[in-house]
Amino acid sequence: MGAVDRYPTPGDPSPEPPEVAAERARERLHEEIERVRAGVEEMLSEQENAINGPDLRRELDAIRDESNALLKRRIRKAEKRLNKRIDKIDARTKELEQRLDQAEQERQYAEWRIHTSTEQMLDGLLREVRAIADLLTTGW
Repeated sequence: MGAVDRYPTPGDPSPEPPEVAAERARERLHEEIERVRAGVEEMLSEQENAINGPDLRRELDAIRDESNALLKRRIRKAEKRLNKRIDKIDARTKELEQRLDQAEQERQYAEWRIHTSTEQMLDGLLREVRAIADLLTTGW
């Protein structure tokens, strides 16, 4: 009840982010493709004079071209997604900078208002104190 399973089963979701898991799967797939390609090339070199040698070489080249094109497409997609995320972060950063600038302007305006109000209040008090002093010196 509520205990964490330290040994996840194959159907359990992985604890790593989906992007990392996807990248790891892509790497494994690419490694497997390269392993198969290397095996086929080795087999072709052993059967140099085989009847189907040129056909197999063309098929291997086609598979290599196809895997390279697929890899390039996936890289472009990943770059586009990354660029979109960066653009969103840039927009959010600009928005936050504008909000900070506005808050700073509002703070400066509030300080000016407080200073002006305080100055006017003190001027009024000084006038009242002088009026009282004048009354006291003239003897009412």
